Amino acid sequence: MKAKKIVATLLTASMAAGMLAGCGGSATKSSSTGKASSSSKKTETKDVTLTVWGPQEDQAAIDGKDQYKDGILKYMCDQFNEDHPEWNITFKYGVCSEGDARDTVTKDVDNAADVYMYANDQIPALVNAGALAQIGGNYADQVKKDNDNSISTSVTFKDKVYGVPYTGNTWFLYYDKSKYSAEDVKDLDTMMSKDLGKGVTNFAFALDNSWYISAFYYGAGGTLFGANGDDPKAKCDWDNDQGIAATKYMVALAKNPKFSNEKDGSSIAKFKDGKLGAYCSGSWDAAAIKEALGKNFACTQLPAVTINGQKGQLCAFAGSKAIGVNPKCKDQDVAVALASYLGSEACQRIRFEARGIIPCNKKLIASNTVQKDEVAVAQANTIANTSKTQPVLDEMGAYWDPAATMGGEIVNGDVTDANAAEKTKKMVEGINSQIGK
Repeated sequence: MKAKKIVATLLTASMAAGMLAGCGGSATKSSSTGKASSSSKKTETKDVTLTVWGPQEDQAAIDGKDQYKDGILKYMCDQFNEDHPEWNITFKYGVCSEGDARDTVTKDVDNAADVYMYANDQIPALVNAGALAQIGGNYADQVKKDNDNSISTSVTFKDKVYGVPYTGNTWFLYYDKSKYSAEDVKDLDTMMSKDLGKGVTNFAFALDNSWYISAFYYGAGGTLFGANGDDPKAKCDWDNDQGIAATKYMVALAKNPKFSNEKDGSSIAKFKDGKLGAYCSGSWDAAAIKEALGKNFACTQLPAVTINGQKGQLCAFAGSKAIGVNPKCKDQDVAVALASYLGSEACQRIRFEARGIIPCNKKLIASNTVQKDEVAVAQANTIANTSKTQPVLDEMGAYWDPAATMGGEIVNGDVTDANAAEKTKKMVEGINSQIGK
């Protein structure tokens, strides 16, 4: 849910009708010949059929790159097949975006894809539906080795790894560098104190979006299901004095004429008109904001904030998109190996170069190629320095509506200093309502 623009549903009609057949789209077969062993005998080859689902964009031709004429997903799967002469794999492909995986896969787990891509906040629902296999052994070790803790934690549920991440999922700060310096954007209160001219908004933010509003409660020192977000018994503690102060801070922010609540791309239009200083969003808006700001484009990790006299750090939820394996898959060994490959450094490089998908592999992030990309650096720094791993818990399902209600009421003026404590406590009661159930 929670990323504003996780790739839209692009399920083809044939896939929707063919769910019970286990795939949509077409099937392609690549052959691998067994290599000769030291005894001059050919390696025994196992015939395997795997259904792989991924977003439409991964299956579309990439202009100017002949190797991707059938999309990067097919290219990567064919590469995997060539690398494994012990398997002769027939691939079947279907279209399913990461954001739709939970709803699509759980409709018919027995006939869903063997390997598919999903947004990490869907893990509890997928696991509870018996639709997502644990990744163990060396494969799980590789996930932890290749990624920062926040990313590997994002695919960990009840101490078990359930997927191979291939990109981070968070949001950060875009700004007009003709209006703010790199020093200015380190602190939100500094930004808000600037006079940027008549009709210019200093800061835009989706205050009524529950994926964003948590940043201020984290900035006030609050925790959500414990310091690491993995302990339901620790509950949400935002109903304390500092949490109530965070609510009051947002009430004041919403009333400030230098602030605008983001709605339906309004902030990008303001950037284009020179009427906005800064805006929080994710990598999905990078191209549009670059076009709007031109030479004044800049982005960075989130700023600090002072709430009730205490300086803290705004923190975005951080998650990931990952490759998962269906427990119903007949050839688990091949499916897990494929998932590991599709999330590998090599495939993350392909995604970055072909589609601009920002990698999460530590080694690749540190490479000169990625470090030259300002958006990639802003996302990586946000995940490393100004984020909290979005809790991967069943109880997290009770978070979204109360938080969204709070944000909406703040924007509409229904929350005031006088009732901030009452409203905050009500929100927290809702968030904690599923604990122990």
